[in-house]
Amino acid sequence: MSTDELKNKAENLGGKAKEGLGEATGNDSLKDEGRADQTKAGIKEKANEAKNKIADAANKLIGDAGE
Repeated sequence: MSTDELKNKAENLGGKAKEGLGEATGNDSLKDEGRADQTKAGIKEKANEAKNKIADAANKLIGDAGE
């Protein structure tokens, strides 16, 4: 697991904690901030997955071209 993936998971977990704390305390601002953190982490995760797929495809093309 890469550093970016770990950061995204930590951001997602932090967002869940904020959302839960906001829910428990009736703090809508904290709850919304937690949801936003989770959304950001999800977007970063999808971007990272796309980057990895592109890199894998490029490596396959380069590898196939060398044969």
